[in-house]
Amino acid sequence: MRRRYVFLTSNGHKFREAEELFIEEGLALEWRRGSYPEIQGDTLEEVAMAAAKALEEGVFIEDSGLFIDALKGFPGVYSSYILKTIGNEGILRLMEGVEDRGARFESVVAYRGRDEVKIFKGVVRGNISPSIRGSAGFGYDPIFIPEGHARTFAEDYAIKKKISHRVKSIKMLIRYLKEM
Repeated sequence: MRRRYVFLTSNGHKFREAEELFIEEGLALEWRRGSYPEIQGDTLEEVAMAAAKALEEGVFIEDSGLFIDALKGFPGVYSSYILKTIGNEGILRLMEGVEDRGARFESVVAYRGRDEVKIFKGVVRGNISPSIRGSAGFGYDPIFIPEGHARTFAEDYAIKKKISHRVKSIKMLIRYLKEM
């Protein structure tokens, strides 16, 4: 019998991305729809670690953020709230006239093991697009152009599925689970 792992998230897009990776590796993934208490922290690791300590064994969460260089890392750990309040349009307004468009997406997975919480972090660098482009993906995908590419994640979802911050962190988790 295959061991099932549980992803606690209210975001169906995140679950489907993770599920594809788990299936590719022959692992079963269950979606537990819901949210977790988020502390106000300075880093994604801090937020994820605190939340994962309350989970039962075999459950993981994923927290991610967009960190824009010219905005001193904003929206960062507040990415979800900022997306809900000002959206991609608001981010682009904040970036009007800004030449340095460098940014990074970070993803932190926190997995609750038997006796500890393990953290896995994925990062992808890129730039903020001058306009909203593409209809695939979700969140900040229509304004994020990964380094070495000319299209946003929302314009080229196949690239996102290969190199995104979340793909990196989830693959690290999967490697860990397979070595256990």
